[in-house]
Amino acid sequence: MMLEPSIDQLQTKINSKYTLVTLSARRARQIKDNKILQIEDPKSVKNVGIALEEIYAGKLTHIPADK
Repeated sequence: MMLEPSIDQLQTKINSKYTLVTLSARRARQIKDNKILQIEDPKSVKNVGIALEEIYAGKLTHIPADK
């Protein structure tokens, strides 16, 4: 079974796997609590999958903190 979007596709949006996991987990919790989606008609039924689809669609981004 292939995951959509793939990790390679997602890394074109956010290059760090750690950041990708953290961002998608936070967003999945928001989706669980609020039931508000930033994309229409997601392919995934799970909140993490929906969060990953939102990242791939460019609806979620990561702004690195200053060091």
